[in-house]
Parts: sequence; C-alpha cells; structure tokens
Amino acid sequence: MSDYLIKALAFDGQVRAFALKTTETVGEAQKRHGTWPTASAALGRAMTAGLMLGASLKGENKLTIKIEGGGPLGAILVDTNAKGEVRGYVTNPQTHFDLNEQGKLDVRRAVGTEGTLTVIKDLGMKEHFSGQVPIVSGELGEDFTYYLVTSEQTPSSVGVGVLVNPDNSILAAGGFMIQLMPGTDDETITKIEETLKVIPPISSLIQKGLSPEEILNQILGEGNVKILDKMPVSFHCPCSRERIASAIISLGKHEIKDMIEEDGKAEAQCHFCNEFYQFNKEELEELLDKAN
Repeated sequence: MSDYLIKALAFDGQVRAFALKTTETVGEAQKRHGTWPTASAALGRAMTAGLMLGASLKGENKLTIKIEGGGPLGAILVDTNAKGEVRGYVTNPQTHFDLNEQGKLDVRRAVGTEGTLTVIKDLGMKEHFSGQVPIVSGELGEDFTYYLVTSEQTPSSVGVGVLVNPDNSILAAGGFMIQLMPGTDDETITKIEETLKVIPPISSLIQKGLSPEEILNQILGEGNVKILDKMPVSFHCPCSRERIASAIISLGKHEIKDMIEEDGKAEAQCHFCNEFYQFNKEELEELLDKAN
C-alpha cells in the first residue's frame, strides 16, 4: 500500500495523535541521493517527523527543518507542507557506520550531539515563525520530542524509524507522534507513559508490518482511538525547468551575457531532488531577451 498518514484523537479528545508509513517516500529520497544506510536512517527519520509536523499546518502553509548536530553526516535539510509532500537531503549522503550497541544503525554518531534543530514555519505572514533547540540525543525522535515540548510547549512523544535492506534500499519507514492536550487527566497521562516504556521500538512495529492505525492502537489502546483524517504522503520537489529559467533571468542581463560568452551554456542541479538542468547557448540568448 502507498504511504499515508492518519490524524486521530484519543481518550475523548484529551490526546492528539499522528502515525504514518513512509517506506516509499524515504525510498525515493534514498534512490535520488544514493544515501548509505546510516545516512538513509537519519534522513528518513527527519522526513518522517517533518511530515507529522507539516500535518499540523493548514492550507498552503509549509515548514523547513534544519538539523546541524556537528557529526560527519553534516546538515540535514527537510521541506514539507500541510499536503503531505516532503523533500530532503543530507550534506554527506555516503555516511555509514557499524551498528551501535543495540544492534541498530548508529544515527546518533552520524548526526552528532553538538548543535541545533531548527524549525521554520511559513504561515503565509510577513514574518516566519522560527523555533530552535539544542540537539539532546542525535537519534532524532527524542530531539523532535524536545523541540515540541520546549519550543511549542506541547507535551509530546515522537517515534521515528527506518529499516534498510542489504542492497541499501529502504525496507520500511514510519513513525508516530502523541500529543497531550491542555487539561489531560493524570490517569490518561500515566497510562500513555507506562505504555511508551514497554512498547517495542517503532522500527520493530514497522518491521512486523503494522499499519499506522495499528501503531496507534498499540500505543493508545484498542477502542481509544478516533481517526479524524487519512491522507497520502510522498516525496515531492516543486523544482522545474521553468523555475530554473526564471532564476537565471532574475540574475540579470550582465550575468547571463557572461554565461553565454564564457561557457556557452548554464547548468544547475537541485539539492533536494538531484534533478539536473542544462541550458544551451540558444536557450540562454532567449532568457537574455526576456531579461532585457
């Protein structure tokens, strides 16, 4: 089944919850960037968390996540929106280490623990909302949890996981986000906390083939969850030849003349999706006319 996200309420509206499957979405990013397993896990976790944050937005609103933990992976950048579209990349996609002591991909080592997680929301207003927190774990699930609690004052628990096949392709990816609404009673809080202590890691649930609905039932209890919405999620990059052409025009006629005289062509590559665009001399001369 294609990737999708569910939004839900639980315990009579005291709890808001999200869960999603992102296997194909992360797989598309892996193919486009040629990421090695540890890099795939880090990028996939960030994209999965980003989709859940994006699902909290409305309309045309969007957000950008930047993770700079000081590790060998370099920066992770993720763009997402309220429509379930996401794109992302890492600075050093060919980053990989042996499994950690728990027998899992060593995301913490790749990301690093000396740096920040930044979330920038474009809500269609003049000023963007920006929140930044220090990296507290490097495993990313805990880091997004810390961001929500600290920057958005929302008690939350975020779980994200990615499993990688021996051939570097993505076996499974997904996650959950549980948020307590103001006034949640102590009994409900205790029940959720106790469950989160004993529930298997999200990657184990994904490996067993649990759907987003089943993941929430595991965490919140069968019969406690009311599904509000279900939407597809996917890797999507809005870059296009037309956009690149507009960007070249915006450089101005002198810059375009230099391209024509020095190289006789122009080349551009999108960081987010790795699409490559090339403009020959004749095409640049057309853009020069438009710039004039």
